[in-house]
Amino acid sequence: MIAVVMALGAGACSDEEASGGSDDSKKKGTSSAAAHAPKTLTEAQLKAVAFTEGQAVGEYTASPYTLDGPLSDAYTADPARCQPLVSLAGEVSDYDPAAQVQRRVDIPDEMLGITIDVTLRSYTNGDAADVMKALGRAGKDCAGGFTEERAIARAKYLKVEPAKAPDFAAEAEAEAEADGVKAYRFTVRDVKEKSELYEYLTVVRSGSTTLAFRGETTSTKDIGGIPQDVMAAQWAKFRAS
Repeated sequence: MIAVVMALGAGACSDEEASGGSDDSKKKGTSSAAAHAPKTLTEAQLKAVAFTEGQAVGEYTASPYTLDGPLSDAYTADPARCQPLVSLAGEVSDYDPAAQVQRRVDIPDEMLGITIDVTLRSYTNGDAADVMKALGRAGKDCAGGFTEERAIARAKYLKVEPAKAPDFAAEAEAEAEADGVKAYRFTVRDVKEKSELYEYLTVVRSGSTTLAFRGETTSTKDIGGIPQDVMAAQWAKFRAS
């Protein structure tokens, strides 16, 4: 798994430290929070643990987005407290990731099949934990629905419900490899307001990194959740690095 970098505490105080410390010792000093902060991964490091182009994941295939991935700064929520359920892109979120990598996972040439957006984000200053807290608050506050504002359209979320967590989640948390999981099922009225669609969002945090999975389809059929094999494969690749 991605290693958590911990700084060791200082040793016994010298006479110089007791009198206030030298300028050199002050420069070397770090705050308690910084000393225990998990390592923030770079974009290159996130790419190394993300799905690669053409990688088979069960019946699905992973690929990079040719343009920006979905649910970017063009997607906002009304009321604003529901924003974490719509998009965690830095431009519209309270927490700007230090780096992010997105992958599209689907069955090629299947028009009505499920598409999973897999996004790995790395944060600084404990923001990854705050992202999870914000998701939890939004899941409760927005359970009765909200509006998704898009560049040229609006979509009505009718309901936000808890969804099944990944199969690996309980064991990963018990072994201190995962630091929290949020999973939701959305009932969404399409922009033409003629039918109801279902989307799913699952976010797993490990240290300073979040692994987000968003699944949707243009079919009115409920996909039943993010495919377990997709989440498990991405988690295994991340943990093995």
